Amino acid sequence: MYDNILIPTDGSEAAESAVEQAVDLAAKYGATVHALYVVDVDATNLSLGTEQVDRIRQGRIDEMPEVKAEAEKATGYVAEAAGERGVPVEEHVSAGSPARAIRKFVEDEDVDLVVMGSHGRSGLSRVVLGSVAEKVLRRTRIPVLVVDAHADEEVDEE
Repeated sequence: MYDNILIPTDGSEAAESAVEQAVDLAAKYGATVHALYVVDVDATNLSLGTEQVDRIRQGRIDEMPEVKAEAEKATGYVAEAAGERGVPVEEHVSAGSPARAIRKFVEDEDVDLVVMGSHGRSGLSRVVLGSVAEKVLRRTRIPVLVVDAHADEEVDEE
């Protein structure tokens, strides 16, 4: 059913919350897990400057130790979890708008399922900040499993 499962990760708690689900599915179906870290060039442009962003876009991440370390930490978390279960894993780094980069990866790498975490924002914060998970959900044609980072917390129902 699934041969290639993508886990987009930025190293956040929300992204890490999806790893267990993705690795479990990969183990069940004999799939390969692909951990993708996307350097958000729009956010990075403000903090690093144009020259650094150009390096990232050209795939010269090795020249940027802080960015490389962040990417390796994020994808390494996925690789470690997959390795513990004997699941094959590949680590990838890309640059661009996260939602767009994820969709491109899905198309280019024949991904069958995307498993990603979400902060579970709602209301104004969601409108202002946007939602990578929502954009991926709406603009891909494959199944997307969104794992709420706060799923274990009690919901206050009124």
